Amino acid sequence: MHFQRTGLATLGTLAAAFVFIFSNVRAADWPAFRGPAGNGIATEPLALTQWPADGLKVVWKISTATGFSSFSVADGKAFTLVRRAEGTNDYETCVALDAASGKELWATRLSIAKYDGGGDSGGPGDGPRSTPVFNGGKLYVFDAHLLLQCLDAGSGAVVWKKDLVAEHGGKVFRWQSAASPVIDGELLFVAGGGEGQALLGINEDSGAVVWKAESDLATQSTPAVVDLGGLQQVIFFTREGLVSVLPKTGAVQWRYKFPFKTATAITPVVAGDLVYCSAAYEVGAGVVRVTRKGDGFEAVEVWRKPRELLNHWSTPVVKDGCLYGLFGHAPHKTGPLKCVELATGKERWSQAGFGPGGLILAGDRLIVLGDQGQLVLVEANPETYKEISRMQALTGKCWSTPALCNGRLYVRSTKEGACLDATGQ
Repeated sequence: MHFQRTGLATLGTLAAAFVFIFSNVRAADWPAFRGPAGNGIATEPLALTQWPADGLKVVWKISTATGFSSFSVADGKAFTLVRRAEGTNDYETCVALDAASGKELWATRLSIAKYDGGGDSGGPGDGPRSTPVFNGGKLYVFDAHLLLQCLDAGSGAVVWKKDLVAEHGGKVFRWQSAASPVIDGELLFVAGGGEGQALLGINEDSGAVVWKAESDLATQSTPAVVDLGGLQQVIFFTREGLVSVLPKTGAVQWRYKFPFKTATAITPVVAGDLVYCSAAYEVGAGVVRVTRKGDGFEAVEVWRKPRELLNHWSTPVVKDGCLYGLFGHAPHKTGPLKCVELATGKERWSQAGFGPGGLILAGDRLIVLGDQGQLVLVEANPETYKEISRMQALTGKCWSTPALCNGRLYVRSTKEGACLDATGQ
C-alpha cells in the first residue's frame, strides 16, 4: 500500500509497523507503486551490496508492449499494465505473471488505449502509465481514462468497477492519468472527479464511495498516505498544489498553493514535518513545514526554487535529510542524478547520464533505472557521487520504477520486463 511513515521513525520501526498493520501482505512484498510504504524505500535488506562484473543474473525476461507502468509484486505474482490489440482496437491490459518464471497467468482488458502523444516518434503515445496495487487477494487498477477497477488477484475477474467520468463528473485531461491508487485500512484514494468530488475515498471491498471532497483538477501524481504531527493524512498533488485530507472523512487539514503548468507527476515526499514537491515545465520545487496550529495544521513555505530542481515524473527518495532523485525537464539520456538537502534546497552533488527513469532506496544503496535501461547501484552518500555497480538491464524506454521483492529486482521498459536475481545465491 501507499502507507507512508515519515522520517520521525526509523526504517526498522516502519517495517515492523507495516507488517503489524498489513498482515495480509508479506513483509518482503512490493505490493504497490514505489513499494510497501509508497515512499520508494525497501523494507528488506539488499543482499548483494555490489553486483558481479557481468551484472545480475536474469531470471526471466518477457515482452511488455509499451507503457510506463511499473511492477507491483505480491503473493508470488508480478503485476503490470501493457497495451494489447483486441479486435480492431488497442486496450490497456492488466497482466499477472508468475513472479518466479515470468509466465503469464491472466490478462484483463481495461479502457481503450488512446493518448495525446508521447510516443517514441511523436506518435499516439506509449501506453498505460499507472501501476496496479495489491491488497488482501485483490488488485486495484486505475487506468489512463479514469476507470478504477478491483480485480481478483488470482483470476483477474472484475470484482467491481467505478468510472470517474460517467459516475463522478471527471474529465480525462491532457496526457491522461498516470496516477496509481493508494490504500489505507479499508479505503482506497484517487483523484479525478468533478465539482465537489475531485478527491474520493472508496471502500476497497465494495467500491462504495465513503467520502467525496473538493473541486481540485487532477494531475498525474499518485497521492501519499503519511503521518504528520501525529495524525494520518492523505496528501494529493493537484493543479492547485498540495492538499491534505483526513483518510476517513476527506476533511481538508492544510493546503500549499503551488504552480501548475502542463503536467504535474511526482508523489509528494515527506520526512519529519517537511513536505517536498516539484514539477517540470519551468515550475521548479518547494518545501513546506507542516505543524499543528490549534485544532488544525499550518503549512509554511521553507524554500521555493522557481525553474530549478525540476522533477518531471521521477519521484526522489529521502535518506538522512537528503533527497536523491532524477532531475530535469525531459533530459532524455543525459538527465542527472542529484543529491539535495531537503531542509535548504542546496545541491550537494550532481551526476549526469541517467535521464528521467526511476529509483528506489535499499539500506544505504540507491537502485537507479535510467531511461535507456541502465541499472545502476549508487551509494546514498551526501558527500559525493559513488557508483558501485552498473549493468544494461533492458532495451526500450524506461520511465518506470524498479521493484525489490524477496531479493529480486523487477524492472520494465516500453519493450520488455525482467526479473533479476540480487540474492547472491
